[in-house]
Amino acid sequence: MIWSDKGFLLTKIPFQENSIIANFYTKKHGKSSGIIYGATSKKIKNYLQNGNELYLEYHSKNDNSLGYFKIEIIKPLTSKFFSDKKKLNCIVSMLELIKILTVDGQENQKIYELISEFFKILNNEKWEVDYVYCELSLLKFIGFDLNISEYCKSEVIENAQKYFIESASKKMIVPNFLIEDSRENITNKDIFNSLNLISEYLKKNILLPNNINFPFSRENFIRNFK
Repeated sequence: MIWSDKGFLLTKIPFQENSIIANFYTKKHGKSSGIIYGATSKKIKNYLQNGNELYLEYHSKNDNSLGYFKIEIIKPLTSKFFSDKKKLNCIVSMLELIKILTVDGQENQKIYELISEFFKILNNEKWEVDYVYCELSLLKFIGFDLNISEYCKSEVIENAQKYFIESASKKMIVPNFLIEDSRENITNKDIFNSLNLISEYLKKNILLPNNINFPFSRENFIRNFK
């Protein structure tokens, strides 16, 4: 079986002496894994930064065997953010989420386009706010539409409208911008509360029911906003 496509590198792990097993999110074939031989060579190594977009040619004997990729670089997207710890943590977290939340071989061009848009978002002035909406879109594209306004309650505290979601065990803050769609005066605490809200939804509805550990990369990213 041979196919060609383009894809974003999600993760990679060492394989044998000079090779890796790479996991891509592709435009036409969804999430796909394969071996890249000679990946430690100077010619190829610099291309293989997680997040980079590459042209892929995939070869395998059959659908049940692990094949291999031949690659060419399309866009080196991640390297421009190496000097920005917060954005780099965001990239690692986002790619890990996509790996965890998507199914092998299941095409979803909306997710592919979302990854492309994600790297554009990182250049925006208020990229953190845009990123929160990016995560909500990812959930929607995999079939989990977190309609926050449908579940939250509100109360007036010190002449200001405040929103929250309450369960039997906890009461979680819902930042106003998620309900009122206003981008004024959004603080790091608002971003933290937004990401924490999405994290709790992930744990309850996806991760715990499927025995998936909460990704450390996400914890590491969220800590930037404490």
